[in-house]
Amino acid sequence: MNWSGGKDSALALYHALHDPRYEVRHLLTSVNAHYQRVSMHGVRVALLEAQARQLSLPLTKLELPAAPDMAEYEHLMRAALAPLQAQGMHHALFGDIFLADLRAYREQQLARIGMQAVFPLWQRTSPDILREFLALGFRAVVVCVKEQYLDASFCGRLLDEEFLRDLPAGVDPCGENGEYHSFVFEAPYFRQPIAFERGEVVRRTYPAPDGAGEVGFWYCDLEAV
Repeated sequence: MNWSGGKDSALALYHALHDPRYEVRHLLTSVNAHYQRVSMHGVRVALLEAQARQLSLPLTKLELPAAPDMAEYEHLMRAALAPLQAQGMHHALFGDIFLADLRAYREQQLARIGMQAVFPLWQRTSPDILREFLALGFRAVVVCVKEQYLDASFCGRLLDEEFLRDLPAGVDPCGENGEYHSFVFEAPYFRQPIAFERGEVVRRTYPAPDGAGEVGFWYCDLEAV
């Protein structure tokens, strides 16, 4: 399971666990090696590890440099997948919903090493996914927002119906275009909720993918308690 710790991977895992075709045996998460935080989400590794303990699943942390190029990323990913393949794992599950180019990239890269990608949430509507997530008893907090879409007030909020109602027009309810990321702290398959405290909300900027200017994000720091 390609596990980000957020809502989409959490719900995809839920469906995989209830699908007799699959046996979920391992979690794989990309982590910023320098800061020891989940890539893009900014969640501390300690909280990621708490999720893995609640799931009673082994966790591989794919430690990436701050800004790897695609060749480096692909090399590191293949190195992380090799020992899992050796243990008999031949499928990789993802929480992607509708980004066709991303799906195609994942499928192509995995096919090169004889693995198959699985997308349990594929082409479901985002409001339906979010409402199912809440109805099943999942709970999550928003840990990162892209300021192009959402202001800092959305960062640190609980992911709930009120959050959904407050989203501006044009923002995908599941943040599939990178509008926001979340941290799941309660789930039907967790033995107990993960305790945390909200910390400060900070702004970070990164070079734009096209090299023109910068892209701003707001992050809400969470600390395990």
